[in-house]
Amino acid sequence: MSFPADLDHLVRTDEPLAPLVWLGIGGPARYFAEPVDRVELARIYEAAHSAGLAVRVLGGGSNVLVREAGFDGLVISLSAAATSELSIDENRLTAGAGAKLSHAVIKSVGAGLGGLEHLVGIPGTVGGAVMGNASNGGRDIGSVVDTITVVESDGCTRTLSQQEAGFSHRKTSLLGLGVLETTFVLEARDVSALTKRMQKLWISRNSSRPSEQRRIAMPFVDPDGMPAKDLLQSCGLAGVREGDVSLDAAHPHYLIAHDGATSDQCLRLIERVREQVTLQTGIDLQLNLQIW
Repeated sequence: MSFPADLDHLVRTDEPLAPLVWLGIGGPARYFAEPVDRVELARIYEAAHSAGLAVRVLGGGSNVLVREAGFDGLVISLSAAATSELSIDENRLTAGAGAKLSHAVIKSVGAGLGGLEHLVGIPGTVGGAVMGNASNGGRDIGSVVDTITVVESDGCTRTLSQQEAGFSHRKTSLLGLGVLETTFVLEARDVSALTKRMQKLWISRNSSRPSEQRRIAMPFVDPDGMPAKDLLQSCGLAGVREGDVSLDAAHPHYLIAHDGATSDQCLRLIERVREQVTLQTGIDLQLNLQIW
């Protein structure tokens, strides 16, 4: 495929994806682009749509599993500064999709605005968190969303309300759209109290993840009423292994990719775990990972 001449400088071919995702697994993207502003992003979307190319958006890479065959389409990275901006106007925080969720939390807390602090320590970008309606402590990010600006497959942009985004338990109706920017409506609170709460939540979250492992991911969505960690422990699945992939023994809601790990091993382990949980509890564990 040939992209428009004025976009050629943005597009690379056969770009390795493994170094860009937390699990460190997978082959290359057929095409890879890093647009530096929203105009370029919309035009890249439009060009890919016209050529019939599948498109995936890459944020922090914390919830992506790439197959060894790679991705036969266009991967768009939102790492550019223009897609990562954060700004505050009174009680509203506007965040580019590429902004780190942790940065959005810290900025809002520093401005004395509450509503996002419970999400501290969750990896990834604001766009990914909104797309998957990230939650912690019984509260999800969708509860404080005001509007979301998205780009459609033809390159057109539009702004959706909270209701139009279809937020539900760890889900939205945004599949197939590219999140560009989100505006949150937050509550004015005491900065000192917010900071203490954020720090306490940060310590708690860090204590519940593997400390000596770098290639990790959280493969499952917490089912209603019980954290995935507790469910997996009760089913005797802590530490279960498939080849060079395992669930952490102490924190089984984390999948660990050891040296030599492959995407097939990850998928086999995930399927084994889901089957066992269904057999023992009747619960159908839903995936948090995107499979490319």
